[in-house]
Amino acid sequence: MTRIMTRLMHRSLLLLALVLPLGAGAARANEPRPPSVTVATASRGEVRDLVIVTGSFVAREEVLISPEVEGLSIVEILVEEGDQVAAGQVLARLNRAMLDVQLAQNAAQIARAEASIAQSNASIAEATANKSLTDQQLQRTRQLQTTGVASNDQLDQRLSASRAANARLDAAHHALRLGEADLTLARAQREDIALRIARSEIRTPVGGVVSRRTARVGAVAAAVGDPLFRIISEGAVELEGDIAETTLAKLKPGQKAAIDAAGWDRQLAGSVRLVAPEVNRANRLGRVRIALDGTDRPPLGSFGRGLVEVARSEGVLVPLSAVMFAQGAVSVQVVKDGLVETRTVVPGLRADNRIEIRQGLQAGEQVVAVSGSFVRNGDRVTPIALAAR
Repeated sequence: MTRIMTRLMHRSLLLLALVLPLGAGAARANEPRPPSVTVATASRGEVRDLVIVTGSFVAREEVLISPEVEGLSIVEILVEEGDQVAAGQVLARLNRAMLDVQLAQNAAQIARAEASIAQSNASIAEATANKSLTDQQLQRTRQLQTTGVASNDQLDQRLSASRAANARLDAAHHALRLGEADLTLARAQREDIALRIARSEIRTPVGGVVSRRTARVGAVAAAVGDPLFRIISEGAVELEGDIAETTLAKLKPGQKAAIDAAGWDRQLAGSVRLVAPEVNRANRLGRVRIALDGTDRPPLGSFGRGLVEVARSEGVLVPLSAVMFAQGAVSVQVVKDGLVETRTVVPGLRADNRIEIRQGLQAGEQVVAVSGSFVRNGDRVTPIALAAR
């Protein structure tokens, strides 16, 4: 009887030992699964901070060329739009026939003035001789009058003749000065005519490329109105664009840029040349100019986009959406062994929807891909890796 009772107790304990583990496993199977969250793996890489400048291509310095002499018609045009020109090159010629006539008339005026001067010099020589003779006669008459040989009438005649000789000499000198003045005027007029003749050839003061020509053969040149030619000085073309004032401070002259031009199948190299010192008060935009390197010249006025690299760094990168910015603090939610840890970090550069983490996170750690996804510090989650892009 005792043996039978002992066997029954052993069987009961064995059945209990088998039932208890099955019950615990069923209980764990009924426990709810932690919520799933998408995580991204922090990785090391390079990030560049790029500023986009969009605008149009313009000439760095556009020289406007208009005629410097008016009233003459255009008889010849020597360049076309797109031509390369050198400083001093003739672009067009004006009709100078009227100026040639004026030059011939001026030559006659100069010859006349020179002849008048020669005649005045001869008159001065004659008047000087006459004056010397009358002065001598007057002196002898005065000596004779003291001895009673010459009368007062003779003295008056000699005195009158001396005064007339002095007047003729003064008149000759005045005629000489008048002739010299006429000669000076005629020579000045000659210089003016020569200058107008020189300006009948319209020249460019700088070398470059002809961007526009409005000159037409037969048209009368005028200094007012549209210029006859527009020259891109030295052929230098730039991309001009406006950017927000918050971004303007990042740009500095000399920064390298990659430029996409409308119609071009390759990027053009350039660098920031000018950052405007003021911002438009109406739209809060600042002006930037990017100079092109090399000899490539997109058409003026065409659209362009420049990518200016303002900073570059290499470090730990995570998606920008994984970072929380709240009350001056920056943090990420790190997932380790299924537990969420909110960790404060130090951010760096941002670009292409990625952000550099300079402190607080190591490469290889997983972070919640979308910060603030209804998980908090200490929550247990089921991580799901973010699909690679």
